[in-house]
Amino acid sequence: MVASPSVDAASLERWQEHWQQRWYPVAYLQDLDRLRPTPFTLLGEDLVLWWDAAASQWRAFADVCPHRLVPLSEGRLNDRGELECPYHGWSFNGEGRCTAIPQAEPEAAATACASRRSACRAYATATGQGLLFVFAAGGEPAGDSPLPLVPVLDEPDWLVQDTFRDLPMDALTLLENVLDVSHVPFTHHRTVGRRENAAPVAATLTGAGPEGFTLAWPEGPRRGKLGSQFTTFVAPGLMWHDLTAQGFARFLTVVYATPIRPGECRLFARFPFQFRSVLPRLLLRARPQWLQHLGNHTVLEDDQVFLHGQERALAARGGSGAFAQACFLPTSADVYVQALQAWVTDVAGGPFPTGSLPPRLGLAPLMDRHESHTRHCRACSGALRGVRRWRPVVLVALGLELLLAAWVPGVAARVALVLLLGFTALLLRQLNRWERQLRRGDGHPPRNARS
Repeated sequence: MVASPSVDAASLERWQEHWQQRWYPVAYLQDLDRLRPTPFTLLGEDLVLWWDAAASQWRAFADVCPHRLVPLSEGRLNDRGELECPYHGWSFNGEGRCTAIPQAEPEAAATACASRRSACRAYATATGQGLLFVFAAGGEPAGDSPLPLVPVLDEPDWLVQDTFRDLPMDALTLLENVLDVSHVPFTHHRTVGRRENAAPVAATLTGAGPEGFTLAWPEGPRRGKLGSQFTTFVAPGLMWHDLTAQGFARFLTVVYATPIRPGECRLFARFPFQFRSVLPRLLLRARPQWLQHLGNHTVLEDDQVFLHGQERALAARGGSGAFAQACFLPTSADVYVQALQAWVTDVAGGPFPTGSLPPRLGLAPLMDRHESHTRHCRACSGALRGVRRWRPVVLVALGLELLLAAWVPGVAARVALVLLLGFTALLLRQLNRWERQLRRGDGHPPRNARS
């Protein structure tokens, strides 16, 4: 492990201002279950998210019962719609106040519930553009602290494809990666890029300040075949590329990097499209979301392994504070990463002023999809249940077809049965393949495939 750096008062103050006193997305609303609590870790703090039916809003508490410190996310929403601790049944309303202590006499319970020590620490929550946000400092934000939203998405006619994944890398490592447009032709060759499209990137910084920066790339990707691309970074964890392909579509690549703990973040990726014609919109709408997510996993895994190693190499050389000395950045394509690192060095510091990176992971945990996505995703967890539900049915059908093949009379009937057997066998193979893909990646990026 890399040793934790010491933190002076000034560094801690700027961390609080630029990282802690901020809103972060923690889940897509469509993936949250209103009937049970959900755990999440934000900036190293364990939270429990739950639906307060009485107030018709999402709540976020510190995920610890004030009684005996067990995680409230292991509890339930009781018949009163309150959050109930799994250990002794203490109940908490939407403000975090304890409302019931089953082990206490009524008078003693009233006294204990009136004590501030029996209350949960509540975090401010808000919703916007289909996301649930939590204010990381806890309580209500002081002053005007706007949600980090993408203003253009409030316009009509956007078709938005969303995904998310818990990634084994720091939020800054993720942001460096998605801001860096020059890696796409190589890292994502045969997924969303082609090596033959690699070229100099003449991008320029068009604005910068404590709240972020903007860049312009007049030529744009694919050697100018798509159009100019404009990039916005909204501190501390939101960026998007904006590109209009003339005559086809305007499309964005939106990424939120929500810091979980050192060496881990949650990626929220959004791909909004405004098509000039109806057909592409219909085709994208026709594809199930879980199939889209499988494709997103493939792209993410193109660089996940080496980014996990990259941040450890940087940490061993002094971390973000020594970025300019550790990395050689001689081209105009590096302006994206240089702008981010300038913001880190001059304004905010990193998302964790203390703490060490965890040990380096092997390939198997890096390729995990189930824990990092599927079990948290409504579409993918539903698809996995569906695959497991249908596979026994297909196996029984295959067995019956094999039995019938032994005695069915007539050449035509046998040919038809053989075709049916082939189809059923292929279906079983595909179900098995989908289950594997919903659970893990194969660790073989398409760019390295021999063709």
